[in-house]
Amino acid sequence: QVQLVESGGGSVQAGGSLRLSCEVSGLPFKRYSLGWSRQAPGKEREFVAAINWLGSPTYYSESVKGRFTIQRDNAENTLILEMDSLNTEDTAVYYCAATTRPAGRGLDYDYWGQGTQVTVSS
Repeated sequence: QVQLVESGGGSVQAGGSLRLSCEVSGLPFKRYSLGWSRQAPGKEREFVAAINWLGSPTYYSESVKGRFTIQRDNAENTLILEMDSLNTEDTAVYYCAATTRPAGRGLDYDYWGQGTQVTVSS
């Protein structure tokens, strides 16, 4: 059974940082590209970041580029999203996802986690 379990969400003030983790099980982790997306209230889900199975290349949306960093730990089957300089527009539920296809800036994934809430206050 494939499972993607996000953690690390929470509430933070603008300018702060959070580190999201996604523990993946039930699939050959090293063969999957991984990504993060988010969905704010009343908005469609949007791409945030993605990383290829080799750890590169990585992709970021323009809204998070330079502030967020996506990493993967193939030894621990874990995907990480380091988020710095958070602002109120980053408030959303964040989802991790996995696919056998090459990483890109889309939302075409085979498996999804349940999401973790990130709330940024001013």
